Amino acid sequence: MNKTTSFSIWYVLLAIMAVVLVHDFILALNKVEELPYSQFKSLVVTGKVAEVSVTSHILTGKLKAEGESKEQKAFTTVRVDDPDLVRELNQHGVTFTGVIESTFLRDVLSWVIPVALFVGIWFFILKRFGQAQGGFMQVGQSKAKIYVEKDIKVTFADVAGVDEAKEELGEVIEFLKTPEKFTKLGGKIPKGILLVGPPGTGKTLLARAVAGEAGVTFFSISGSEFVEMFVGVGAARVRDLFDQAKLKAPCIIFIDELDALGKARGAGPMGHEEREQTLNQLLVEMDGFDPRIGVILMAATNRPEILDPALLRAGRFDRHVVVDRPDKIGRLAILRVHAKQVTLGPDADLENIAAMTPGFSGADLANIINEAALLAVRRGKDQVGFSELQEAVERVIAGLEKKNRVLNKMEKERVAYHETGHALVAMSLPGMDQVQKISIIPRGVAALGYTLQLPTEDRFLMTKSELENKVAVLLGGRIAEETIFGEASTGAQNDLLKATDIAKSMVKAYGMSEKLGTISLERERQSQFLQLPVASERGDYSEETAREIDCEVRRIIDEQYGRVKSLLEENKAALQQGATLLLEREVITGAELKVVMENLSAQRQPTE
Repeated sequence: MNKTTSFSIWYVLLAIMAVVLVHDFILALNKVEELPYSQFKSLVVTGKVAEVSVTSHILTGKLKAEGESKEQKAFTTVRVDDPDLVRELNQHGVTFTGVIESTFLRDVLSWVIPVALFVGIWFFILKRFGQAQGGFMQVGQSKAKIYVEKDIKVTFADVAGVDEAKEELGEVIEFLKTPEKFTKLGGKIPKGILLVGPPGTGKTLLARAVAGEAGVTFFSISGSEFVEMFVGVGAARVRDLFDQAKLKAPCIIFIDELDALGKARGAGPMGHEEREQTLNQLLVEMDGFDPRIGVILMAATNRPEILDPALLRAGRFDRHVVVDRPDKIGRLAILRVHAKQVTLGPDADLENIAAMTPGFSGADLANIINEAALLAVRRGKDQVGFSELQEAVERVIAGLEKKNRVLNKMEKERVAYHETGHALVAMSLPGMDQVQKISIIPRGVAALGYTLQLPTEDRFLMTKSELENKVAVLLGGRIAEETIFGEASTGAQNDLLKATDIAKSMVKAYGMSEKLGTISLERERQSQFLQLPVASERGDYSEETAREIDCEVRRIIDEQYGRVKSLLEENKAALQQGATLLLEREVITGAELKVVMENLSAQRQPTE
């Protein structure tokens, strides 16, 4: 290994300290006594001065030895303007001589020290900047992290919930282990494999598992690491990456966040010349290498729609593997993988937690297990129970409890009726998700209370009536406040936003408006969080159509408003008793509210 000379400011400080110490040591050895000029003149007059050296600024010399001592003491004094000095020295027999001071060292140091200081600072900054950038001489080299076979500890046993993707990638592993099985028939493995899916679904983990299963070298790099401030650096790094990979074949090159590098060329008002050059070089390299040498290129992205079409054609990234959010069985498998790291209690029902978390990604589920373990430690427990797991789910969905956010009595009562209104409407309408918990403990950034609804199964389609029921549930809190207090508050703002978005989607995206007919006016843009189309910018339709859309959205909201108003008026007693119970306990379950509703229903029925 070549050793490079490292520069540090501490070396300079140590050198200065050493010079000072040596100077002090030399002065201590020579013991030159400093005399006032008046005392020097007195010594001259009394004949005690043996010799004097005269310079332009100081007088140095030696005193005559006294007594048995033969040592002549050295002295120095400041020279003053004294015209009688030479006469007195002659008169008292003092040997004196003039000394011409050399200014060479002083002149040299006056130039050398500033230059040395400047060079030192420049070299120090250069070294620090070079470390951050990988060195100026290495700026064109690939920044890929190389993991050899023994460094990769991840296998398919550590990946759960993506069985279809694992089956797709099994062929790649078999090719890397036994390439002759494919090449003898003339078959070619795909050059590029693109892993597509939402954030947190395990795309990077899956790529590492492929390398771990195959037992080959793994090159890992992010798409953003190719593009630098220097023109041409990205293209040079792409060339260097593929050159290194060919030397290490068979191996896997994995590019994370490919959209940072492979965004469609010419997109947007301003082009990015350096990024496009890097993308062009990647396309050339993918065309140039022979897949039979054992180099497999894998990449991951959660935005495939913005990638350049040249990347996605056959012969480049010609196999797309979807890594989607897991279903209930997949979620249970993921929870079991992560639960191996913690100690679970006998009541920790992971199957129930998997049913409570539809739409959660693998990263979300790992976070739930970790949060539950932290809660158990905070509560002084030795095991993670179901209560900690359930609380962790609520933290991920609604945020942390804000126990220090104290509501006054009036606000607390209003929030209780608001949340009870949501829950009553959800329990009264068919097809709604089960009400798990109702709370008036503030959570998250702005939620003063929440009603937790959890589906009993994974759903992929929703009917028109189910969407209308969702709007009704969202309006239930505001209408409950109006029913009891006679006016609404600002607490329903988020509910109104969600209800309006659903109504707009029904009209613009799903063609569920009788007035506008079966036509979609929404551009294709899906929400990753609501799993419903969200309102986007103005589409390609006329002002008259836009007015009709507004009228239809208002009609849907108004119809559900009247529907919920009637429902809560009929169940006003249940609303009041449920809110009273919620005020007493702060948190109640859906089952407890259902008991209240059933008791009141039984009281209203006429006795036979």
